[in-house]
Amino acid sequence: MGPDRSADSTKSVTPSPILETVTATAPATSSRLREALGTAYAIDRELGRGGMATVYLAQDRRHDRLVALKVLHKEVAESLGAERFLREIKTAARLNHPHILPLFDSGAAGEFLYYVMPYVEGESLRQTLDRLGAIPPADAIAYTQEMSAALDYAHRQGIVHRDIKPENVMLHEGIAMLMDFGIAKALESDSSVALTVTGMFVGTPAYVSPEQAFGESTIDGRSDQFSVACMLYEMIAGRPAFTGSSPQAIIAQRMTGGIADMSEFSERVTPDVESAFKKAMSVDAADRFETMREFAVALRTGSGATPTSMRLMSPPTVSAAKSLAVMPFENRSADPDNEYLADGIAEQIINALSKVRTLRVASRATSFPMKSRRDDLQDVGRRLKVSTILNGSVRKSGNRIRVTAELVNVSDGSQLWAEQYDREMEDVFAIQDHISEAIVQALRVILGDAERKALKAKTRDIRAYEYYLRGRQYVDLRKKSLQYAMEMFQRAAEIDPNYASAHAGIADCLSLMFLLFDTNRKFIEQAGVASTRALELEPDLAEAHMARGMFYSCMRDYESSNIEFETSMKLDPKLFEAPYFWGRNLLWQGRAEEGIRILRIAQTLRPEAYDVAGMLGLGYEQAGNQVEAAAARRLALKLMEDRLELNPDDPRAWVLAACQYAGAKDRARAEEAIRRALAIDDDGLTHYNAACAHVLLGDMDKAIDYLQAAVNRGWHHREWIEHDTDFDAVRDVPRYKEVLATM
Repeated sequence: MGPDRSADSTKSVTPSPILETVTATAPATSSRLREALGTAYAIDRELGRGGMATVYLAQDRRHDRLVALKVLHKEVAESLGAERFLREIKTAARLNHPHILPLFDSGAAGEFLYYVMPYVEGESLRQTLDRLGAIPPADAIAYTQEMSAALDYAHRQGIVHRDIKPENVMLHEGIAMLMDFGIAKALESDSSVALTVTGMFVGTPAYVSPEQAFGESTIDGRSDQFSVACMLYEMIAGRPAFTGSSPQAIIAQRMTGGIADMSEFSERVTPDVESAFKKAMSVDAADRFETMREFAVALRTGSGATPTSMRLMSPPTVSAAKSLAVMPFENRSADPDNEYLADGIAEQIINALSKVRTLRVASRATSFPMKSRRDDLQDVGRRLKVSTILNGSVRKSGNRIRVTAELVNVSDGSQLWAEQYDREMEDVFAIQDHISEAIVQALRVILGDAERKALKAKTRDIRAYEYYLRGRQYVDLRKKSLQYAMEMFQRAAEIDPNYASAHAGIADCLSLMFLLFDTNRKFIEQAGVASTRALELEPDLAEAHMARGMFYSCMRDYESSNIEFETSMKLDPKLFEAPYFWGRNLLWQGRAEEGIRILRIAQTLRPEAYDVAGMLGLGYEQAGNQVEAAAARRLALKLMEDRLELNPDDPRAWVLAACQYAGAKDRARAEEAIRRALAIDDDGLTHYNAACAHVLLGDMDKAIDYLQAAVNRGWHHREWIEHDTDFDAVRDVPRYKEVLATM
């Protein structure tokens, strides 16, 4: 399981649980806790804290696995006593269901009462709601059905949860999993704890049932049903069903205040779903569904939307205390051409550390533009939202290399670790491995076997590696850059034919050349060969599956491309390119809702990516959600302007900004942005976006001129144009039809 609540979140949430009104208690000192549990569990760090317990990330020594260790707060443990706690937790341990987070262990050790659950990658429903606001109705209903299935099973075992709330729901690989069964029952069975916690009941005001709130002696599964219905409302509406200035006011709303229909927040809520929801929210338990299963069935039969496997990908969430930005290393060589080596070493460290699921690493796209601000680490840390920064330099002379690196605490500028390496060039791999491992140790991050493997370089041939670094430095969506990058990857693969990453890089460049600039069939054929070779060499390489997905997209084999993109995301949930290109691919196919879900994942991985925000705006337009489309476009424009402040020579940022200015009818700024973009790069992609901007400005003739120029320069994606809402205004214009007819 992940943290109860994001430790770095400062967002105020109205339905704060009454459990958290307990008098604040300091967490057990790390030394006492480690002394009590150290033989069984290696405790790494605190993940989160609620009113009842503190949760830690730990490693189960016996089974060599990451776990979430929950330790009850001292006053709760003393009031409960070990016997009552272990009796109730033993009851919960009997539960075995795919939508219930299992209990690994529990016990009493010295003064501590604890229980242990899996540490799963993902985030709580509370974190998802805080991050997204609302959730698409199809997914909200699916989550509700999954929770209902788990509760129906528990109720048949005679167990009522009693504290259903978003904090107690984990979204692991996109499915809902309930946790903390039996804890509320243990508290409720001891009146002294119950009074300490709430004054009258154990629960959370925004979600607790009326009968539980008013202290009725008999509580059954219909109480959990009410709580689940409250969460369904919040997922769809983006706000709790009941709010107020105090717990008492929130509870009173159940009797005195009506709530808006969910259909007011989404037209995809059918009358049957609304009816099932209202029945589950009945004030009188006798008027609700008899069982959770009946509620789930009513939602299924009433929902016209079916979620897809898109929900299976949720990015891992980690504490801000374990966040890092790797700045581009400074090239101190006499030869300025060695800049690629300095940048490459930093990028490879980023790539390696990004595989560590409990460490948040700023992407290259965000950290490298901060190069000019390396002297003001606090400003860099604030902009990138990280707590630590890795600085370094590289000096290459002949076959000798000197690499210096230091890890700095942003808050006070203190040095956490530093090292200097004077080695032969062939030792650069060992240097990178050592730096990555040193950072992990300095930040006290626990690694699994797969993560230890990911920290190692993929080749040991220094010449192949140098060419690979040069290629990585030039991969972007510009024709000349792609041509150069592809040449570098090809040289790397010639030197080391078993270098899977180099073959994947070749495939990516070829696919992008075909998709964006040149329809020559040879690009597709060669991309197929290169991606196949990458998978043969390293079947579990996420980048190889991503490259294969790109190849299938070029072939218009969308079913196969979806499988490859999904596989890539499962192998490496932090690989940005997979959800980014998959989401674009889905919009290209006109599958807006699915594309939005995947692009949201890309957005969480790289929040600063202006093109993702722009794509989300297009997706919401396709889905007919004008409010979300406008919000996404505003965010895209802000991110573009931030990007252009750091890099005024980015043609894509200029031309996409032009589209946003045009949408706001700011003609002067739109035309200036188009001019700036074309002065830097006049390829088909730039002309295509210039066409979009002129449609939005109402200049239909200019728009079609630019569209024709885009086609002449290799832009040939008729499906994309047909689904691009920017062209809706010219669908019936004869010249527009003529251009499409030539494609």
